[in-house]
Amino acid sequence: MDEALKVKEQGIRSSGGGGGNAAGSALAKVGEYPKRWKQFLHDVRSEMAKVVWPSRPDVISTTVVVIITVAFFGLFFLGTDSLFGAMFNWVLNQFK
Repeated sequence: MDEALKVKEQGIRSSGGGGGNAAGSALAKVGEYPKRWKQFLHDVRSEMAKVVWPSRPDVISTTVVVIITVAFFGLFFLGTDSLFGAMFNWVLNQFK
């Protein structure tokens, strides 16, 4: 936080505090974008190099586990929904 205040104060001092050089300041900010974009892409590339990608057998086995789990829960909720639907209809028919 202190560093941010120092940077802000230095910016005010360098511009005179009056904002008279706003066009120059805006052009300087626009000129920084390619540098910032280049730094961002460099950071992305260096972080992506650190990623440990799974092997093909790992991806296949994990995918199979997910498919089986989704199928199991799909059937479970189908059965549960059917059972409660039948019970609800039975209760409605009993108290007509």
